[in-house]
Amino acid sequence: MAGTTRRAVLAGGAAAGLAACMPAAGGGGDAGGLGPEFRPQPNPDYEAWVTAFRQRALAQGITAQTLDRGFRGQGFLPGVVERDRNQTEFRRSTEDYLALVASDDDLATGRGRVGPQRAVLAAIEAESGVDQNVLAAVWGLETRFGTRLGEIPVVSATSTLAWEGRRGRFFEAQLVAALRILQAGDTTTDRMVGSWAGAMGHTQLMPTVYEEYAVDFGGDGRREIWGDDPTDALASTAEYLRRHGWRRGQPWGLEVHLPAGFDTAATGRERRRPVSAWAAAGVRPARGGALPDPGEAAIHAPAGAGGPAWILYHNFNVILRYNPSTNYGIGVGYMADRLAGGGPLTRSFGPDETGLTQAERRELQERLSRAGFDAGTPDGVIGRRTEEAIRGFQAARGLPVDGRPSPAILAMLRGA
Repeated sequence: MAGTTRRAVLAGGAAAGLAACMPAAGGGGDAGGLGPEFRPQPNPDYEAWVTAFRQRALAQGITAQTLDRGFRGQGFLPGVVERDRNQTEFRRSTEDYLALVASDDDLATGRGRVGPQRAVLAAIEAESGVDQNVLAAVWGLETRFGTRLGEIPVVSATSTLAWEGRRGRFFEAQLVAALRILQAGDTTTDRMVGSWAGAMGHTQLMPTVYEEYAVDFGGDGRREIWGDDPTDALASTAEYLRRHGWRRGQPWGLEVHLPAGFDTAATGRERRRPVSAWAAAGVRPARGGALPDPGEAAIHAPAGAGGPAWILYHNFNVILRYNPSTNYGIGVGYMADRLAGGGPLTRSFGPDETGLTQAERRELQERLSRAGFDAGTPDGVIGRRTEEAIRGFQAARGLPVDGRPSPAILAMLRGA
């Protein structure tokens, strides 16, 4: 698509509409009033590392002026090290992960914020071939549709993780790239903020990804991913997925029903078969019809043959190039389908190891809060806040205090 056509689409008001309704960045896991663990703290070892890093950066073309400007006000952030070891999409069950990132509330937010961007998204899809709903879903999972861009300084985050060393070479490369972005004048140090890992903008691009894949879709001469308008960020994500092999017009996957007695040993992303073989084994689309057949596919059934299951095509693996977690890929695909007008999952995950279903876990949280033990948002995900509320309830009732949810605890709350 020619640049003039892009600008004509943008002039239609979609981008301006978002700017008008955009709340202040913050409120998410990385924003909304950073705690002391995300503010620079003295660390002689880190500071010695920075001194040595400066020489390596100078040898790679980063000027002394850029280093001075980039590190001004920056420092060691212990909170990013803790976050690096506790990534939600890798620790949570698929059920809990979807409850955290693709709830009905998330979907409502998405519909409200994606609507004004539909013309832009359609233009990006026409040029890149990447499904516009997948792009919108990435936006949703990464920053809750631009409402949680993060406010952790990228130089501090990447330098802390480079010094820490677990993935030192990777994060030093991100730090150097961030400094090159500053040196090129794409943004300023105070605007270069994002997640604990240094991901930036509406779709959370790492600095090296920004350098290689960011595009100026708006045609204003800048690759702007940090401001109110998500256009360039969405287009940059489309460019990333396109160059990693996205196949135009093909689905990412589909919710399916598995037949009784289905051998779940055959499931898993690496166990790919022709779609015809899955169909012959009794795999059917959850909402009827025939299985799309764009090539080989895998089956993902995290709750066994009787729970929610998906057939995963080539484009699912492309989504995983953005984030390698299977939960993340399922979250993006599920949110994309819902934004496209699809319904919720047709099957329940059933009781978890506590013996409670997700609906019962939500009820447990609601009843705890009504009883005066604050369990936080009733999302059905048992975290520290819910466990602390259970401990309070158990102590008040003279029960053994272990913070564990159970059908017995729920029954007591129902009778309270």
